[in-house]
Amino acid sequence: MSLPLEGLSAIVTGAGRGLGRAEALELARLGARVVVNDVGVPGRDGSGAASAGPAEEVAAEIRAAGGEALAHTGDVADFARAGELVGAAVDAFGKLDVLVNNAGILRDRMVFSMSEDEWDSVIRVHLKGHFNTTRFAAAHWRKRAKASGAPVYGRIVNTASEAFLAGSAGQPNYAAAKGGIVGLTTSTALALAKYGVTANVICPRARTRMTEDVFAGFGVPGDGPDPLAAEHVAPLVGYLAGPAAARINGQLVVVHGGMVAIVERPRVRAKFDSAQDTFDYAELDALLTPHYAERPADETFAAAEVLTLKRG
Repeated sequence: MSLPLEGLSAIVTGAGRGLGRAEALELARLGARVVVNDVGVPGRDGSGAASAGPAEEVAAEIRAAGGEALAHTGDVADFARAGELVGAAVDAFGKLDVLVNNAGILRDRMVFSMSEDEWDSVIRVHLKGHFNTTRFAAAHWRKRAKASGAPVYGRIVNTASEAFLAGSAGQPNYAAAKGGIVGLTTSTALALAKYGVTANVICPRARTRMTEDVFAGFGVPGDGPDPLAAEHVAPLVGYLAGPAAARINGQLVVVHGGMVAIVERPRVRAKFDSAQDTFDYAELDALLTPHYAERPADETFAAAEVLTLKRG
């Protein structure tokens, strides 16, 4: 019996640790040949000397289990290096079929204290990094589709966060980047559908070095599996990368533990029409102020309410 991703090749960025590592191992377990990308810096803020160690270790782990993998240490936020990454997959495996974007850093600060560099660096790695690899992968698939005159196989799985859905007070840069990734994904999904390519985005909850502060109060269970283990997220990524997900495109999915939630696109909650040619201040006050007075001051997206975890 063949594996669902047998014969396919994949790139996973930020795959030296945490979520990316779990995703790379899962894709390999499902039969894909994997390029493991990670710059290898030790600091979650992107600080420290780059190292081939993390990427090499994951690639070696895949090979030890009987799979095919190679390590790549280029910075995906560098346009040229992102192109080299896609080229490395094509050179090694003949083509690229799956792109999983996961690389990111954190530089948390309240908006009134954030420096320009703290803003730029997070936007660069998360949002620009996602764009860079997507751009070169998309060009590869478009070229192949035009050469063959038929759709090709292509899957993009991007990584956002619930920080973009419900806000995160100390992470304006991170929340903005993740919101941008959702927009990039839906645009890409529309642009590449005719070539046979899908693009989806996940909002994972996982206990990694990136989220050690966020989940500090959620203890690891004394017995049974940890609902915040990165390994719980990886199967969804493997599924979205596979042929069974061919009809899933432009979707936002929240995942953690044994739960997957498909998030709807924003819907109109209330609509008001002016009794005049256009609104003025007084009419808006008469309509909108009572509307918001009837709603809780701390109201957030319903999706965020559904996904509340109990502290362990």
